[in-house]
Amino acid sequence: MAKANTNPTRTMMSLLSGAWVAQAIFVAARLGIADLLCAGPQTAAALAATTSTHAPSLYRVMRALASIGIFTEEPDGSFALTTLADLLRSDAPGSLRAYAIMNGERWVWRSWGEIEFSVRTGQPAFEHVFGLPLFDYYASNPESGSVSAAALSSLSVAENSAIVAAREFPLTGTVVDVGGGEGSLLASILTAHPGIDGVLFERPAVIEAARLRLAAAGLADRCRLVSGDFFTVVPPAGDLYLMKKVIHDWDDEEAQTILARCRAAMPASARLLLAEQMILDDAQRSATKWLDLLMLVYTGGKERTEQQYRALLSSAGFVVERVLSTNTNISIIEARPL
Repeated sequence: MAKANTNPTRTMMSLLSGAWVAQAIFVAARLGIADLLCAGPQTAAALAATTSTHAPSLYRVMRALASIGIFTEEPDGSFALTTLADLLRSDAPGSLRAYAIMNGERWVWRSWGEIEFSVRTGQPAFEHVFGLPLFDYYASNPESGSVSAAALSSLSVAENSAIVAAREFPLTGTVVDVGGGEGSLLASILTAHPGIDGVLFERPAVIEAARLRLAAAGLADRCRLVSGDFFTVVPPAGDLYLMKKVIHDWDDEEAQTILARCRAAMPASARLLLAEQMILDDAQRSATKWLDLLMLVYTGGKERTEQQYRALLSSAGFVVERVLSTNTNISIIEARPL
């Protein structure tokens, strides 16, 4: 988001060019430019030779990115890393390279390009453009699904640590991560609490990537992988059920169904944790309000206020016990079965 200044025309022009900026960052991320500059400054011609691109055109992209602090152009015409560019390195702590790549992919920007359709109909633009819902698209296009999973995993590093730090977890028992993606959050919990076992419940297309991640973390013997559809049934008899950024993908009716399936699987003593970004009840600008628009065009889901989550959980047979903040945009909503 562009920083406001005292000239409203200039501010509006900067905001309107946001899509251009995102696509230029996407190109640099896709080409691995930041990785190539780790060894030191290089000219656009040298970078183009390595990436098999057109040197004059690559120079124009690099020059534009340098003008907003992503890379810096040296007096000799070479380009070097900056603090912002470091975030596009594959091996950087908190790397956003995978996220930058996903945001530049056609299934994202074409959905945003049809936002008027969503505003007029209330239906997701993604399905209007591509002819099937997002998660069915990922199942039919595994490479796209892998790009998305990698992007979401890259955002999860700080979020997972914050969730683990914000709530006390039991010393023993079973955590069931419903829709847990590649298992990064479950891996963080199991690593921090060696007496806990885990169940990762995901779509069949995601299970293999989760298996590799959990094995690499040395957790294969403590985590059972179960594939299935959370609209139908959820693994039973866990002590703690967890969903991170799952409910926001769905409208109220679908979300209620998922929560009801969890309720049916849970013993009376179990607890449910929803890790979600919540919309604050104020007029302040918030990244969550833009994420809400992405849900509108992308999946038909939405971000919710605390009161909306309380009502949704109540409709599915839960009562909220507490809401915990973290040092990220994620909040933890803890509920028990009624």
